Amino acid sequence: MAVSFSILAVVISLHLLAFVFAFGAERRRSTAVVVPDLYDEKTFCMYGTTASTVYGMSAFGLLLVSQTVVNGVTKCLCFGKGLVTGTSYTVWSIVFFVISWVSFLGAEACLLAGSVKNAYHTKSEGIYKGKELSCAVLPVGVFAAGAALTLLSLIATILYYLAHSKADTGGWEKHQNDGISMASPADAPKQQNTEFDKV
Repeated sequence: MAVSFSILAVVISLHLLAFVFAFGAERRRSTAVVVPDLYDEKTFCMYGTTASTVYGMSAFGLLLVSQTVVNGVTKCLCFGKGLVTGTSYTVWSIVFFVISWVSFLGAEACLLAGSVKNAYHTKSEGIYKGKELSCAVLPVGVFAAGAALTLLSLIATILYYLAHSKADTGGWEKHQNDGISMASPADAPKQQNTEFDKV
């Protein structure tokens, strides 16, 4: 299988967009402050923007599409016509395949968990000047970890695609003992006597 630059362009673009959205989600995390209610002696949590939930889910979707494109083209390493055995390209394609999937799953877990946690808002109320109300917010670094794993997934996916393209046999199998072999006269097939030889 030859390297397709259009496939590389699509994969790189989707991964980089996912990275930008994940980084934007980290920057726009929801914050909360405890404020007193104007009408009674209770406090409640006032939250800021929830844009990072949208950014996180956008990054999640883009990364999923990119991984689907690469594994659709390479037949997910398992369902293709086969790779040339005994070459370094085959070994590297397996190594980068595993790294690509591990980093992809880690990034998707961070992005999904961060989006869900960021969308959660504390609904309970506290007593003003009494027990302090704790507002649930997303910890720092969840979306940043997703962004870092997205970059790692990008590098591993590109290297996996390139190594797979070199190791792909295209349906042909490599023979170990290629070449012309000389047969001795004893190994030559016996000719049958025909009626013409008898005459």
